[in-house]
Amino acid sequence: MWDDFDDNDFDEDDMEEFQRKRDELKLHPLKLKGMEIFDLTHALVGSLDEARKELYGGLMLESAGLLPAKFSGAHSVDDYIIKMENAVIMKVHAKSLQSMTYQLALEGTHAEEHLQLLRDAIEEFRVLFKEWVTAFDGTERFDDGWGLFLD
Repeated sequence: MWDDFDDNDFDEDDMEEFQRKRDELKLHPLKLKGMEIFDLTHALVGSLDEARKELYGGLMLESAGLLPAKFSGAHSVDDYIIKMENAVIMKVHAKSLQSMTYQLALEGTHAEEHLQLLRDAIEEFRVLFKEWVTAFDGTERFDDGWGLFLD
């Protein structure tokens, strides 16, 4: 099975293209903003008391971690349906994370300015997200058998 791959098929130009695409992905503004949101969320969760950390921490870190991960998965393919599926997951988790900041505010766990930093980052993410989604090519779609995002 592994001998189906010929080491000679991957040349220097392929390596340069791979590195260019990798760097483009790592430096994309939406990816960077997703990583910033993760860092802010990690700091916020780290400052929660044990009870709230157990109640909210895992959910918040999961939502924050999915933003850059799902972006990478969507950005790396041409298939419109896969891009849209990942985009919807990103939207749902960004909104969930944002709503948790309001829950924490109601419980008086953090200074409002700390929560607002995360909300502001999510708003910046939303603006970048909208711009990114409009660039999806709807002609590149392959029916996956689930019937979503088909005309």
